Amino acid sequence: MQKIMSKMTKSQMIASLAEAVNLSKKETAGFLDHLAEFVYKEVKKNGECIVPGFGKLVKAKRKAREGRNPATGETIKIPAKTVVKFRLSKAVKDAVL
Repeated sequence: MQKIMSKMTKSQMIASLAEAVNLSKKETAGFLDHLAEFVYKEVKKNGECIVPGFGKLVKAKRKAREGRNPATGETIKIPAKTVVKFRLSKAVKDAVL
């Protein structure tokens, strides 16, 4: 029988990282918040941001297309939009897979 593991929460991640790098939880949380803010700004400004050791966030444009309403089956038009995609680095793929 396989044991089901729960997902790590943000506070659990902060506590684990703080212990690993010998910083306070407050400092570690602040660093993560600043890192996220930096990545968001870079993607918005340059269209992409590389997060070393993890991968790359990339802004991509999706074309307008036709789709189906799953409730009624009728054809609908889906407008063009910009989305953000995350591409894993080779190192992550090799480590996890």
